[in-house]
Amino acid sequence: MTADQKIGIVIDEDFALKNNPPYPHPIFLSYENPLRIKVILEYFEKINLWEDKRIVKLEPKLINEELLKLAHTKYYIDTVKRLSTFGSGILDEEVFITKDTFSLAKKAVGGTIEAIEKVIKKEVSQSIALVRPPGHHALREKGSGLCIFNNIATTILYLRKEIRYNKKIAIVDIDDHFGDGLVQYFYDDPNVLYFSIHEFDFLENDIGFITELGEGEGLGKNINFPIPAGITDNDFLIFLDLLEPILKDYNPDLIIVAMGFDMYFADPIGNCFLTSISYNKFAEKILSIAEELCEGKLAFVLEGGYSLIGLPFCVQAVISGLLNKKYEQPHFEKITLSSESKMEEILQIKSKLEDLLKNCWKVLK
Repeated sequence: MTADQKIGIVIDEDFALKNNPPYPHPIFLSYENPLRIKVILEYFEKINLWEDKRIVKLEPKLINEELLKLAHTKYYIDTVKRLSTFGSGILDEEVFITKDTFSLAKKAVGGTIEAIEKVIKKEVSQSIALVRPPGHHALREKGSGLCIFNNIATTILYLRKEIRYNKKIAIVDIDDHFGDGLVQYFYDDPNVLYFSIHEFDFLENDIGFITELGEGEGLGKNINFPIPAGITDNDFLIFLDLLEPILKDYNPDLIIVAMGFDMYFADPIGNCFLTSISYNKFAEKILSIAEELCEGKLAFVLEGGYSLIGLPFCVQAVISGLLNKKYEQPHFEKITLSSESKMEEILQIKSKLEDLLKNCWKVLK
């Protein structure tokens, strides 16, 4: 990292205050709440993060609701707006509505646009959008999985329409859950490579399987790396052995990370055993790849992650990785979380996925 490089972090107090679920803990919907951002910002103050001159605060871009139509139907947008006006409601059984929902979800889109546009325009070197509600489950016509508007999809469509940015983009989704909303926007789009590593139910079966490869000109540009529950730090980064050569073959102009932290061992809705060190090492590696391929143009957008204890450390781990700064994980993480290795299963999945993709990527032949 050179002396003139800057990390832009999109923050806004509204994300730490508004759209508070009207449900008692521990109902599923209640995990997506303002405390997710509040604990991160308070931790930043405690460690004097903002004193580092390499880090700059960014504010969400102000957008109008017309922009949301790039990714969502008018009926759906109007529904979210109407229910927010009423002050309550439920979307798809997994999304709650409060009086703040529409305005905050719109601001989350604006925050994502700001983070990614600043990187494209080289006003910052890399960026992190600490926004909520998350977005990668949101579909064109409905919210789902705690998500309202699809923050990343809307941003990509905005970039194409408003600043004529039509270059190749790679999305790396490390959320514990498959980005079933995000993938559907670009399933046949050769200019967006979507790579997701996610927990998969191999007993009951699920969407996000290795055979979902995209279609038409997008064939091979949709890559799912499903993993079994219970993986540890020792198992996680194996997926990079497949991702890295594909990224080098694809040669994107920009890399976006859908940054979910729900594989963390203390997350209430994930079933994995990662510690913050995995996110630190991932950030180091994906930055190295971005510097080689696309002048370091790399943006992280917060998706899931619901452990109020772990979230601050996971975000700090990513920032330290981007700054090439030694990261010391908290002492409470230094315990044996699982002695059961998933390496054999993961290597089998990787091998099968390589077989499926070898006709799409010359580096795999």
